Amino acid sequence: MKKTTQHNEKEITVAVAGSPNTGKSTIFNALTGAHVRTGNWPGVTVERKEGILRHKGYKIHLIDLPGTYSLSSYSLDERIAREYLVREKPDLVLVIVDASNLERGLNLVIQLLELEQRVVIDLNMIDIARDRGLEIDEETLGNVLRVGVASTIANKGQGIENLKDAIVKGFTTKQKPTVINYGKKLSSITNKLTELAKELDTPYPPLFIATKYLEGDADIVDMIERSPLCNKFRKAVENTGMKLDELSDLIAESRYGFIYGLFKECTHLRHGVKRRIDITRMLDRVFTNRYLGIPIFLFIMWLVFQLVFTFGNPIGGLLDTAITSLSDGLKIVFNRLNTPHLINSLITEGIIPGIGSVLVFVPNIFILYFIFGVMEESGYMPRAAFVMDRIMHALGLHGKSFIPMILGFGCNVPAILATRTLESRKDRIVTILINPLMSCSARLPIYLLFTGIFFAGREGWVIFSLYLIGIVLAIIMARVFKAVFFKEEVAPLIIELPPYQLPSIRNISVSAWFRTRLFLRKAGTVIFAGVVIIWFLANMPLGAEYASSETLIAHIGRFLAPVLAPAGFGFWQAATALLFGLVAKEVVVGTLGTLYGGEENLSVALSTHFTPLSAFAFMVMSLIYLPCIATIAAIRQEAGNRWALLTITYTILLGWLTAVGIYQFGRLF
Repeated sequence: MKKTTQHNEKEITVAVAGSPNTGKSTIFNALTGAHVRTGNWPGVTVERKEGILRHKGYKIHLIDLPGTYSLSSYSLDERIAREYLVREKPDLVLVIVDASNLERGLNLVIQLLELEQRVVIDLNMIDIARDRGLEIDEETLGNVLRVGVASTIANKGQGIENLKDAIVKGFTTKQKPTVINYGKKLSSITNKLTELAKELDTPYPPLFIATKYLEGDADIVDMIERSPLCNKFRKAVENTGMKLDELSDLIAESRYGFIYGLFKECTHLRHGVKRRIDITRMLDRVFTNRYLGIPIFLFIMWLVFQLVFTFGNPIGGLLDTAITSLSDGLKIVFNRLNTPHLINSLITEGIIPGIGSVLVFVPNIFILYFIFGVMEESGYMPRAAFVMDRIMHALGLHGKSFIPMILGFGCNVPAILATRTLESRKDRIVTILINPLMSCSARLPIYLLFTGIFFAGREGWVIFSLYLIGIVLAIIMARVFKAVFFKEEVAPLIIELPPYQLPSIRNISVSAWFRTRLFLRKAGTVIFAGVVIIWFLANMPLGAEYASSETLIAHIGRFLAPVLAPAGFGFWQAATALLFGLVAKEVVVGTLGTLYGGEENLSVALSTHFTPLSAFAFMVMSLIYLPCIATIAAIRQEAGNRWALLTITYTILLGWLTAVGIYQFGRLF
């Protein structure tokens, strides 16, 4: 590709590659300045940036490749990057690596070398690496991989001139090919497939074809399957006595073994940092263990709900007593002041019982947020996604989808917004569709109310089962949606696992209080408005006894109640509560509290209308049916009207069918 211009400048083409969040765009802009033009890659809407850099007599054309972790064919960005490299054959590939996450970045470098690309590595964010106690021997790294290496701090503009020199030197210095040793188990099969691949008419290097075929890369496998050598490739794999997925695991183990050895060879850690990393690796042998990881995750979730009850219920009981005393005291005051009946009723029968029945669960919600904060800040949350990846992948979901699902335990709205981190639009839509099945904190007051009445002493187990039902149904529905709407290969999970660290109690407390305050704000606005409307409907027409069968709210409830009868709660109060739960799930409890006139009366009334079986069916219905208005709006914003309508439809049907199934099946016993 080298050319000579009329000004005697030598022209070279450099592809700029790197994983997301490595500062690739900052480096590209620093090298090119204002000399950038944009367009789209052929046939797709992904943006393509090209820039010009002039340095030491060279006119360097820089092509900014999409950010990618690897050169597989799972995502559109990976396909674009790989196709450009093999078909356009740039003179050099500049790989931007986050120096503080060197091992992760080297995975892309190794695959580029297997693709027989001439490479220069830019160790960006070198200051962060040093702050973390990591010293990188650039000379050793360059010598082992036989590539050029430079260091930069892109956001401060440091090291850019040295990087320009490294690009020119990388082009003018002949690089010897780097061969990755995949070990004895794989050498025979990789050598055999490499020899076979030499007979193919393809722009891909033979070793790259061999390794990608063993990894199950969709495009390479499809190319082999359509070639005359198809049977020879299959026979070579069969002769190993191993399955293709076993060979794929061996490839990954060997590659990361090489990367780990290289990391140890070319880095030095200060003693305290080394000890911290060793502790992290020791803990990961347990928490991310192939067999122990999922049981440990389930145990942690069970423990969360035990702690929520153990520490939250006593405080909630004190709040309940205070709210009841406030309501009783106001009734006495209003009677002495001869306050109009409607005002007396609105405050003592509507607002205080409705909002109070929700506020008594604030301690439980704060504790839930606090524990989730500990899981996030300690570094465990990404590990939860990692250990669930195998199950998620088998069922058609990306492992990274589990992070928005976990966030859904707090609130479905930010969890849906968090799906923007998923590279594939199809993965994003499926994750959005199933997120309402994750039991948000707004549903927790419903569970706390019913388990406290019907499952005293077993509250934690029952609530744990509800969260588990939500996860299982979410995974099943994801599989259904994938099979019906999105039949495509699922990309492997690549996720950063930060070192474990001791959480800051202050930071977690502030974060938990902030989230709880949002809940309280909702109690002061949405729930307040809801209970006022409910109180109004429970008093109309004028002259009717409050919340009697003659009121408007009873007529609305009676219209819906027959549909809910097969689930065991076919009375109008339950139907009305579920209807108003569309505004916010906390309003379900607020509605029942308003209709039955306070926590004390509410417990007695629910004990009369429900059995433990129908109470459990009601909680399951509350878990699954119709997400709140805010969640529906978020789905519409992120995915569109079609998917929002589908969510409304399937959650209503799934909620009803599951609640009916539980109640009817339970009656048999």
